[in-house]
Amino acid sequence: FGSSHGVLTGSIRQPSQRPFAIMSDNESENEEIADLSNPDVTTKYRSAGDIVNKALQKVIEGCKPDADIITLCELGDKIMEEETGKLYNKKDKEGKKIEKGIAFPTCVSVNELVGHFSPMKGESKQLKAGDIVKVDMACHLDGFIGAAAHTVIVGGDKVEDKRADVIMAAHNAAEAALRLVQVGNTNTKVTEAWAKVAEEFSCKPMQGVLSHQLKKFVIDGNRTIISAESVEEKVEEFEFEMNEVYCIDVVMSTGEGKGKESELRHTVYKRAPDVMYNLKTQKARQFISEVGKRFPALPFSLRQIEEEQVARVGVSEAKRHELLEEYPVLKEKDGEIVAQFKYTVLLLPGGTKKITGLPLGDLEKQAVSSKSVKDEELQKLLASSANPKKAKKKKATGDKKEEEKA
Repeated sequence: FGSSHGVLTGSIRQPSQRPFAIMSDNESENEEIADLSNPDVTTKYRSAGDIVNKALQKVIEGCKPDADIITLCELGDKIMEEETGKLYNKKDKEGKKIEKGIAFPTCVSVNELVGHFSPMKGESKQLKAGDIVKVDMACHLDGFIGAAAHTVIVGGDKVEDKRADVIMAAHNAAEAALRLVQVGNTNTKVTEAWAKVAEEFSCKPMQGVLSHQLKKFVIDGNRTIISAESVEEKVEEFEFEMNEVYCIDVVMSTGEGKGKESELRHTVYKRAPDVMYNLKTQKARQFISEVGKRFPALPFSLRQIEEEQVARVGVSEAKRHELLEEYPVLKEKDGEIVAQFKYTVLLLPGGTKKITGLPLGDLEKQAVSSKSVKDEELQKLLASSANPKKAKKKKATGDKKEEEKA
């Protein structure tokens, strides 16, 4: 649901892919070095990752009883804007300014909401003690994206019911994926592990969620890991390759794992790359022109549009003519709970490096599940080290230096 977002970016309505891969010959060599074989690219990913972690941590700390969701969303966005604003302020070789900022607006989705809740003024909600809150966001430096999401229990209380089960299901599934997203492994292996982990905690992986490959200015790359296969939804099997980047999006539910559209306003959109249409009303034209200038490739929230009236009027006309792809606010059945952990990984020569995502933190004490992973194969996988430094004992000194630079 679309990224990240999965941004929750996998989505029941999958946004189409960006056309950035289609480049003229004279550009193709620039495109070649937009991967991790270029140390500058690796540095940009890592720096974007540090910023998103900082913003995520601050929003998580703000998830207290009576906190207003819109205030939390604005806080996450503000930190991402300010921190990316401090870096890469020199022009590039061609004298162009380096683009940077929000790559997926902060979303704060509670309990049965699956994701993408980033409300406009007057449509917000307050958090209450015991709520299970997913905070999801991404930022970028020069188009290189760091995306992350974390789940938090509002208030200091310990929970021992299905809320704890679903949080631990998502956490263990995220840990399993970190050990499976390795060069030479397949995406299918990851999906299978998620199904097994979910079963151990009597939960279901959320259908329609995709973990996407990330590329420069592309948050929803073609290579995906599907959360759960269904008759309607399957993805092609592939092997992970060196120097790739993935956003791993783990979303678990205590219910059936099927989201349906909620009655809440959808506010997160992405410009459909290849659709052109001359909108009729002046406000709609103003809206799509602002989107084109400020958010040509990556998702944005209607909150970010300068005039609220322009956003409200413009979006319906732009949607009617398919100029936008939407990230719908999906929900599980009332009373069910959805938990999410999302992180970005770099597949480097020294191993898979996780650059975003927060440690469990307070959840270790707060989410007390009576269930645990019993499957021996999974236990063995989860007990193995996910630290790439330890993965290869013997390294030529040259490799070591490269890795340190990275």
